[in-house]
Amino acid sequence: MAIATYSDLQTSVANWLKRSDLTSIIPDFITLAEARIARDLRLRRQVTNTTLTTVAGTQTVTLPSDFLEMENISLSNTTPPAALSVVTPEILDRKYPNGYANGQPVVYAIVGNAIQFGPTPDAVYTVSLDYYQRFAALSTTPTNWLLTNHPSVYLFAALAEASGYVFNDERMPTWEAKYQADVQALQQADDAAVRSGSAMRVRTL
Repeated sequence: MAIATYSDLQTSVANWLKRSDLTSIIPDFITLAEARIARDLRLRRQVTNTTLTTVAGTQTVTLPSDFLEMENISLSNTTPPAALSVVTPEILDRKYPNGYANGQPVVYAIVGNAIQFGPTPDAVYTVSLDYYQRFAALSTTPTNWLLTNHPSVYLFAALAEASGYVFNDERMPTWEAKYQADVQALQQADDAAVRSGSAMRVRTL
């Protein structure tokens, strides 16, 4: 059957497992699969842009709830726009201790679910954020780009996650191998597409 929606995926997982008694637990397999996919894939389709706003005298801004990894960050309301450099939290705290150095941020660190700036913003700055976002959970939306274009990633991830619940199924190593192969092939194809076209060259300014 075609796997186009969350409901289709649940049905396919049950069919592949040849089990009709797992209706209540299959959504858990899919949730675990989504968490694994979020760790394993970084695709161009996941990159999105948003803007955040600093508060004068406050060193941190909360990251988007679907944030996975930073791609680029800059201050967009300065002239010219100012790119920020990443540092470790230790270096940021040592060089720009909160409450002792206010000004236009030049560096940042990811601390928990927040961006920490150095120095502490002395005014309101618009932060332009390019980041890898997590694919929308299928429990909240019927489908998403990954399920539409690469349903096998979801299917084999969910089947592999079922191994912790369904014991003594000799097919589990096969499903795990197929998941890993699909993820690797998809990531490699996406990485190659980024580099396609003319060769990259170092430009002399």
